[in-house]
Amino acid sequence: MDIEQITQLAKGQSLPLQRDVDAIAIPFGKTETLPEDSVVSVMQAKGSSVSVGFGGRLYLIEGRNLDALGLEPLPRPSLPEEASDEEIEQFVWDQLKTCFDPEIPVNIVDLGLVYGCRIERLISGERIVTIRMTLTAPGCGMGDVIAADARNKILGAPQISKVHTEIVFSPPWSRDMMSDEAKLELGMF
Repeated sequence: MDIEQITQLAKGQSLPLQRDVDAIAIPFGKTETLPEDSVVSVMQAKGSSVSVGFGGRLYLIEGRNLDALGLEPLPRPSLPEEASDEEIEQFVWDQLKTCFDPEIPVNIVDLGLVYGCRIERLISGERIVTIRMTLTAPGCGMGDVIAADARNKILGAPQISKVHTEIVFSPPWSRDMMSDEAKLELGMF
């Protein structure tokens, strides 16, 4: 299954879990294990993750765990061993474009939530990635979930040893920060 096929899952579709699966609890950002044979309801299938409802709560199941939903898992993203700094930065931005606020069907880059990305090279050759991002509102409870999703996807590359996500509120987010594609998707033109 590829990312485009994930979007074929219908909102409200019920699926039994084929195995225990680690999922990110929304809005807490903590990983919890959902038990095999539990029935989950698809809430949103965007990017490389699926948001599901279970037990009155929401969870994010990453693409590499889609076999728990009876689907083919997505491979962890990777880079060539000798990737350049430019290739690593492009990889980070590409992974951020697969991260979605579980309540909004637009990726965090097009929403204008990512303010910047810095990559530092260690003596060992590994890199540390620092992402500066914001939320649509200071009280938004999705920050931990989005940050955990971004970290997990970016850490798929062996050259990246750590990912720090820094939530900032200056400058404050506004609709003007959204891409034209995001505005069109959300009907804001």
